Amino acid sequence: MREFTSGESFSVKDLLFQPFSVPHDAADPVGFTIKYKEIKIGIATDLGFATKLVIERLKNCDLLVLESNHDEEMLKLGPYPWQIKQRIKSRLGHLSNQQTSTLIKEIYHKGLKHIILFHISEMNNRPEKACGKVNHLLKRCKYHPVDISMAEQQRVGKIISIK
Repeated sequence: MREFTSGESFSVKDLLFQPFSVPHDAADPVGFTIKYKEIKIGIATDLGFATKLVIERLKNCDLLVLESNHDEEMLKLGPYPWQIKQRIKSRLGHLSNQQTSTLIKEIYHKGLKHIILFHISEMNNRPEKACGKVNHLLKRCKYHPVDISMAEQQRVGKIISIK
């Protein structure tokens, strides 16, 4: 185990980790970028919205691992109590499929090779909705092909190679 401070980079062997603050209702939540040689991976989950810092840190990644927690309509019509719904969609809650797509649009670049969507609510989202929203964005904006996959809770995802 290694303690770290948000905003202060640290290394583990050849990997350089850069933790950055994210807005969520938890004690000092962070996202990470991980660099290995010329490869950069960005990981962001449990964030209510994409701050300027989040956007800045996730720029120029080869691989993004992003929360796409809920479909706004499914959350609205779903069985959760009103207070929980408000927490989820708050600025300290979780990203919706739309917010994730907007974040991808902000940080997209031609070197982006792969996006893994994860932290997908079993109650308030469907993998095809999350993936469909991102695919629609990529096609509408005529972005180069980006491989999109899902990290589901009860399933091992495919192995990804980035070179």
